[in-house]
Amino acid sequence: MPRMARIVLPHYPHHIVQRGHNRQVIFAGRQDYQRYLDTLRELKEKYAVAVYAFCLMTNHVHLLLSPCEPTGLGKLMKRLAGRQTRHHNRLEGRTGTLWEGRYKSSLVERDDYLLACCRYIELNPVRARMVAEPQDYAWSSCRYRLGADTSDWLDPDPCYLSLGEDEAERRRRYREFLLAGIPSGEWELIREAVQRGQLTRAGHFTQEVAGILGRRVERRGRGRPAKSDHPGENKSVTF
Repeated sequence: MPRMARIVLPHYPHHIVQRGHNRQVIFAGRQDYQRYLDTLRELKEKYAVAVYAFCLMTNHVHLLLSPCEPTGLGKLMKRLAGRQTRHHNRLEGRTGTLWEGRYKSSLVERDDYLLACCRYIELNPVRARMVAEPQDYAWSSCRYRLGADTSDWLDPDPCYLSLGEDEAERRRRYREFLLAGIPSGEWELIREAVQRGQLTRAGHFTQEVAGILGRRVERRGRGRPAKSDHPGENKSVTF
């Protein structure tokens, strides 16, 4: 069965998840984490991709990225995965794949779900009971957003900037938003959207994306899509 085409739009956030092959460990030590972030920092500049949030877990990564042009996202992810694979294989004296197939992605509605996706990503270590406070996790964007550390390459997303007139107010309000936790319905929506390659959206976002693409965007159900009796008619994008 052919792969579903991704929906990638410039200047829109995309929630990315990539897992280790058979859930194997990707980051065994500090140098593995740091190598990945150094490469991400380099490639975001090369391919003009904004990095709004990230969280590197032991066997998978979450990224919230916004490309300036559609091909930049795929190029960044291909180079990022390839370099980490070569680094891992060189250290382990092995060959073969490191990642579980191609990465998963979800186009994110900017007004209603951008901050929600940041929260989802940055609370991963808390949900996994690795830390009690999200800013205490060393390999997440949260420590920079809340001022526990500084960064000259992480990009402030527009929703975060709208939280206050100065950085102190924005940090305070975002921390309150984080500690409020993720409503169960929101957690399931974000998780399912990225796992199934769907839009992370409110109802109007589907129409917004369809208008940009110039064709209908349909929600993909489980299983194989039904075959049309009239191939070529009513062209649309499934997600």
